Amino acid sequence: MKDYDHVILWLDYFNKNLKRRQGRKVKRDQAIFDPTIQELVEAVKTAGFQLADDEINDHARFPRRSFVKSGYVMIAKKEGVKKSAVIENIAERMLQKRSRQKAGKK
Repeated sequence: MKDYDHVILWLDYFNKNLKRRQGRKVKRDQAIFDPTIQELVEAVKTAGFQLADDEINDHARFPRRSFVKSGYVMIAKKEGVKKSAVIENIAERMLQKRSRQKAGKK
């Protein structure tokens, strides 16, 4: 049954290795290479969303790539905020975190 109170954010939405038709939702320059479920959870929490353990599924398979385990996070909808705006916000936070990690390693 469809849940109209939550938004599903799949890891494949943010994967730079994928083409748009394979499930990537953000521009290639906003995406990151092989995101992890932990990076997605941290980005969602820094964006101000609350997550419970039952809202994180790291064993799920994205429908367009059912042969690969992907994972998703389910967040509560906010009134007047579109899913595309939420996806772009999360993508920006994941990209910032990755760039900070790269700068720290050098």
